Amino acid sequence: MIADQLESLGMKGRDFLGLADYTPDEIRKLIDLGIELKNLNKAGKAYRPLEGKTLGMIFEKSSTRTRVSFEVGMYQLGGHALFLSRNDLQIGRGEIISDTAGVLSRYLDGIMIRTFAHQIILDLAEHSSVPVINALTDYSHPCQALADYMTVLEHKGKLAGLKIAFIGDGNNMAHSLMIGGAKLGLHVAIASPDGYLPDAGVQQDTRAIAAETGGSLLVTEDAREAIADADIVYTDVWASMGFEEEQKIREKAFANYQVNEELAKLAKPDYVFLHCLPAHRGEEVSAGVIDSKHSIIFDEAENRLHAQKAIMAALM
Repeated sequence: MIADQLESLGMKGRDFLGLADYTPDEIRKLIDLGIELKNLNKAGKAYRPLEGKTLGMIFEKSSTRTRVSFEVGMYQLGGHALFLSRNDLQIGRGEIISDTAGVLSRYLDGIMIRTFAHQIILDLAEHSSVPVINALTDYSHPCQALADYMTVLEHKGKLAGLKIAFIGDGNNMAHSLMIGGAKLGLHVAIASPDGYLPDAGVQQDTRAIAAETGGSLLVTEDAREAIADADIVYTDVWASMGFEEEQKIREKAFANYQVNEELAKLAKPDYVFLHCLPAHRGEEVSAGVIDSKHSIIFDEAENRLHAQKAIMAALM
């Protein structure tokens, strides 16, 4: 049945660079596929559509969840994952990305990359003849957002019409939640201090998408306004990877943006709390929120595995 589902998706050979490239129906089908693959795994039933296939995993940014979930995911799907740090590749010594893409395409069935500049992944995809998966850039984090909305669906039973409030840096995570939420018909609220608001172009794209799906976008500097009556509350670290030297500056800028018990009272009584992790308790979120009954962060982290399995199975 899943084999027929994969065939009907028609995604084989495509890249997964951002949720903007996929229709609302395609995103929902990937989420549903992730849930099916998760259920098979929980039932102890093997499903290995990627037998004999290899995924190259390029890491210019380190990670716990991304590496483990992709590596385990490929194993569960019957394939093999190959870890490649920047020091393992000639791009670390100046090889142009088009040459790297051309060579790796002759060896691999798919390429996953976790990097800094978004242009790197665009160039890689342009010159690669195998699917390229965005495992994070400074601009977007679509794999995480797909897992997030999969988790919300499992807990809330629906997506369209829900309100998600993201409190903190208008970063790559905010961007993917905005685009994904709009595609799926959610009402997205972002609260960030001046100077840390989401990219203006992403805001424009999100509003255009939401106008067609029944969703909406609110961008504000007021955390209380954003979180009011939210079904989902989300935050991320104040200083993402690559911005550690700004930690003290950001601590001052985000001092009024901690998701704590007092702020969370403004959300709906049955709100769920999400965080892409790693988390800094006492900074962007209080222990009383992240360790409360509302928190579903470990379900969310687990779903990185299954959502990414859906992506790899569909594309490869």
